Amino acid sequence: MKTCLKQEFYKLLHKKMIWIIPIILLLLMIFAAFSLSAQENRLLAMDTYFSDNWIMLLLIITASTIFSMEFQNNAILTLLYKAPHKSEVYLAKIIVIFVYNLALHVLAIIFTLLLKAFALGGTVNWIATYQYQQPLWLNMLHTSFLDLIASTLIISLIFLVSCLINNNAVVIAVNLGIFFMGGSLSADWLRSGSRWLDLIKWNPLNMTNLVTQYYNYPVYHQTSHLNNLQLLAGSLAYIFFFLILGYLIFKKKRF
Repeated sequence: MKTCLKQEFYKLLHKKMIWIIPIILLLLMIFAAFSLSAQENRLLAMDTYFSDNWIMLLLIITASTIFSMEFQNNAILTLLYKAPHKSEVYLAKIIVIFVYNLALHVLAIIFTLLLKAFALGGTVNWIATYQYQQPLWLNMLHTSFLDLIASTLIISLIFLVSCLINNNAVVIAVNLGIFFMGGSLSADWLRSGSRWLDLIKWNPLNMTNLVTQYYNYPVYHQTSHLNNLQLLAGSLAYIFFFLILGYLIFKKKRF
């Protein structure tokens, strides 16, 4: 397992895009600061300049490329030949992408503190009470944690789709479609008035509302029909389910 992790971290750290993405993230956060009014400066701080959207988008491209490209180019064969078990190869990739995902969220918090220190997007009082009767700094940490879960859900889907489809472009397209339209499709489904509402509100696309509902509860709760804790529990359950299902397909896959 240690060997697989070293290989995956080595490959990750030697990809130029991995080092460019934090710069892109910062530029997108600066863009968000100029695109919103001063009245929304606390929301900017809570949602780390809407980095949840930027990180999700960048992760879809990065994670899809890292995994599915190895299927497409048959580079996965070398890893499987050297590893004693397929599970080590699969688990190593999950760990590496999760660590990178965590690093991006930590960077987003650091960038937010720096941008607010320079009053970009307005100044805030970090200890003032904001949403959920909590100080703003705690709102920001909670939002970042929930987005870490939400982005991990997307990563689990990327791994599942990558195991099903060997074409990198198709994997990226499918996951971008889920990212941009998943919440809307789920909302339309839930608004259809189905008698199965109590069941379909637990569909995986509904879990993509986790972060946006946290910082805009009155609006998104009416759409999701689940509270924050239920969305969190559903997201964690689907992460586990998609990763296990992806591994079972990966294990049975013929190379």
